[in-house]
Amino acid sequence: MALKHEATTPHRSVQSALRVLETVARHSTGVTAARIAKDTGLPLAQLIPLLGMLRREGYVKQLTGESAGAYVTGETLSRLGSAHHHAEALREKLQKTLDGLRDSIGAAVYISRYVDGEVRVTDFAAGPRTPAVNEWVDFRSSAHASAVGKSLLTQLDVDGRRDHLSRHKMARLTSRTITNEQILLNRLARQPATVPILDLQEYAVGTVCAAVPITAGAAVGCLALSLPVEHAHRLREAADTLNRGATPVLLSLAI
Repeated sequence: MALKHEATTPHRSVQSALRVLETVARHSTGVTAARIAKDTGLPLAQLIPLLGMLRREGYVKQLTGESAGAYVTGETLSRLGSAHHHAEALREKLQKTLDGLRDSIGAAVYISRYVDGEVRVTDFAAGPRTPAVNEWVDFRSSAHASAVGKSLLTQLDVDGRRDHLSRHKMARLTSRTITNEQILLNRLARQPATVPILDLQEYAVGTVCAAVPITAGAAVGCLALSLPVEHAHRLREAADTLNRGATPVLLSLAI
């Protein structure tokens, strides 16, 4: 099985963020935004918002005193970059990021990965006002009907998609579920990499979802959200916010 590597906005942002972090790490006593821009080739108009995100997420911090405004590496980068307790630090960071996305979007949010040929939801953040979707059919057997599953399938090549569908019958879960393999494959092939995939009650009546890819290296993943159908009018805006919020998640996975 091969992956389809197509650059999305979060991926490009992460690539830029990694270049910034490499530059900051080389200057242990601090480095200015102007010097970072010179070393990375990023225009200040792009760099300043990126530095703001990195500061909020704890990857960099600004010095005070004589070197006020200069950037040095932050605690998050130190913890994730350490070989000791990396897995624990990553889990804590991902959960904190998901909690923040849940609260800012007003929706339950999820991280899902394609592992050993199966769909797995590995992390999520929900709450009383942002209930998680009811997994009434195992997500592993409903990739054809969910935003999560379709987002993961789009990141596989055609043979990978066909292999998955050959192992999981495309059952009709609602009146909106696509059950024709060729129709589904055609839609997946036409899906733009930068556009969130939407699920409008295809998996479950009463629930709408959206998902965006967060593939890091050879690991296929996606970031998703779910909303009760009475909030369907917010789905596209929420999906766009989710897409913008994918950068910190992908960055954590890339370090």
